[in-house]
Parts: sequence; C-alpha cells; structure tokens
Amino acid sequence: MSAPAASEVVVGDTVAPFSKRVTQEQINAYADASGDHNPIHLEPDFARSVGLPGTIAHGMLEMGILAEAIASWAGGNANLLSLSCRFSKPLLPGDTIICTGTVVSVDDSGVATLDVAASSDRGDRVLTNGRAIVRLSR
Repeated sequence: MSAPAASEVVVGDTVAPFSKRVTQEQINAYADASGDHNPIHLEPDFARSVGLPGTIAHGMLEMGILAEAIASWAGGNANLLSLSCRFSKPLLPGDTIICTGTVVSVDDSGVATLDVAASSDRGDRVLTNGRAIVRLSR
C-alpha cells in the first residue's frame, strides 16, 4: 500500500467511508488487551444502571478503527503522524462505525491535515472534532 502523492491531493479531497461492525466479543477482547475492564463495557445490567442503553465500546477502540481508516487511505500506519478526536456519543455492540475524512490542507513538505469523524449506522456522531496529520508520498 502506498501513500497518495502530495501533488495529487488537494483541499476538499475525501477519504472513502470506512465501515466496521463492532461486536460485544470485540469489545471484550479490547478490554482484555487494554486492561480496561470498566463494567460499562462488559456488563449490560451495570451499564443500564448508570443510564446507558447497554454496554458500549471503548472510546479508544473506536479511535483505533478511525486510525485504521485514515492510515489505510494514507498508505499505511507509518504515514499517520497524529490523530485526535472527541468521544461524543456511545457506540453500541452490533453498531457499524463509519469513518470519514476531508483534506483541509497540504503543505509543501507533503504533509496533509484532515478533518476526521465517525458515526454509527444509527446516525449518532460517535467521534467528532477529529484531526489527522498524514505524510503523503513526494
């Protein structure tokens, strides 16, 4: 996979939507890998007792999927220089997360800045105010 050429990327270019269904099994595996066993991610009754509709995905799991989407567009993980976002709404098991991005600048050194976000297939904006910096090929 190779990065898009800096000479071919312009402000307004978009990242093709990247979708991934998130399951409770994936959330459980992320809890084990990260060590974050907060019951809002693992125990439906507890999650409901604190006002959630059930268990929810870890924000960092969602952000990892967004990173996968942007890195894929940029030609690989090494080309994703930074990523930030706000966790705005919960992503539920069974939801599909849809990641998007739009180029907002390209500098002379071949570095592009993108506004990025993610929504659920239920229409909730789950990641907002996102910014990614990627290295383009020269």
